[in-house]
Amino acid sequence: MLGKHFRCFCLLLSSLLWAGTAQAADVVIVSGDRSPGYLEAAQTVVAEMGRVSDKLETQVLYLPDAPGLEASPLIAAKVIVTLGTDALSKVLARDVRVPVVAALIPKAGYERVLRELGRKPQAPVSALYLEQPFPRQSELLRLALPDARKVGVLWGAESGVQAQAVQSALQARGFELVNGYVGGGNTLFAGLKAVLDDTDVLLAIPDPQVYNGSSISNVLLATYRARVPMLAFSPAYVRAGALLSLHSTPRQIGLQAVTMARSQLQGAAVGSQYPVDFSVVLNDHVARSLGLNLDETVLTERLRKWERRQ
Repeated sequence: MLGKHFRCFCLLLSSLLWAGTAQAADVVIVSGDRSPGYLEAAQTVVAEMGRVSDKLETQVLYLPDAPGLEASPLIAAKVIVTLGTDALSKVLARDVRVPVVAALIPKAGYERVLRELGRKPQAPVSALYLEQPFPRQSELLRLALPDARKVGVLWGAESGVQAQAVQSALQARGFELVNGYVGGGNTLFAGLKAVLDDTDVLLAIPDPQVYNGSSISNVLLATYRARVPMLAFSPAYVRAGALLSLHSTPRQIGLQAVTMARSQLQGAAVGSQYPVDFSVVLNDHVARSLGLNLDETVLTERLRKWERRQ
């Protein structure tokens, strides 16, 4: 009899704990990583949500701490912000029915997650893409390298679907696209050689098959030896040897994710979008070695001025 009462007590306690968790947060941030960038983006969302409304409770869940991702906090939320591809995939697998804002995710990765889900999501999902809009990237190339004519791009299985959009943006500013392919029998070395032999600058488009922790040093070493500058999508690549990076900081991403989440909370339809704010970072040493006289502050100001005219 005592054992039966104890089991009943445990079930009651478990249900109370679940209910408390379920009611804990209006905004749930699910982060796929605990790296500094993900931490800063998550902290920005929490701080900005608290600034705009003291009535909204927020909660951050880190997948490394809870890879199973319990459903209860997601069910109780009014809006979910995911950071990274893995976080979005895990959240959608839980059949959530509240709006989702997916940030820090490449456009191709976002589309892959939706394909792999195999069905239409139960709730509205909008992405805040990791990469910059292609016209903005093309304009920075024009500002930084006015004598360049041929722009090389290494494509992987995911990013290749964006080739037409990139080509259109480049052609609008007088550039010619030179394609290299990785995968499907083409090695990274073969793809790099095809691009670097006939290009003035390498434009890096996010793709895990092409740019990852094990490949980036080889890519940067090859571009440096070929004296072909790279426009990257991460300041870490600039520190490692790329000429320039055009990216949005974790704080910039976090602020825009909050704007999107607030619109969702107000019942507005929110479409997927590219980052609005951005940063330009320059490797001065690489610039000097290539005989280029560039200033990242000037480039940023000129690019912002161009954006305001669009």
